[in-house]
Amino acid sequence: MTIFDQRNQKVKYQFNAAGNINFGTVQNTASLLIELRKLRSEFDNAIATGIFKKKIALEVNYKLDKVLVAAEEPKPDKKTFEEHLNEVIALIEGVVAATGLVAALTQAADMVRKLL
Repeated sequence: MTIFDQRNQKVKYQFNAAGNINFGTVQNTASLLIELRKLRSEFDNAIATGIFKKKIALEVNYKLDKVLVAAEEPKPDKKTFEEHLNEVIALIEGVVAATGLVAALTQAADMVRKLL
């Protein structure tokens, strides 16, 4: 196991990829929605810490709302769903502190391709 010395580090926000969000357990659209809601909550935490500029935070919120609305549809449209996820990825992928969130969104997009 690798050990990192994190003493004296000042971090505004850090996504814990080993946390509660696990797209690997998704078996259907209902469980996908549960994981997406967890991811949305994690984004809310990241936004609250100020890792995104205000304009980007507004866009991320809007796009994530669109992702959740798409996920709640009785028969989600795969293309629309993927587009919304990719739009969020494009907005945040340049933010170093959001690297883990980009990975989680990529996993979500993979699940959409598999399920729909």
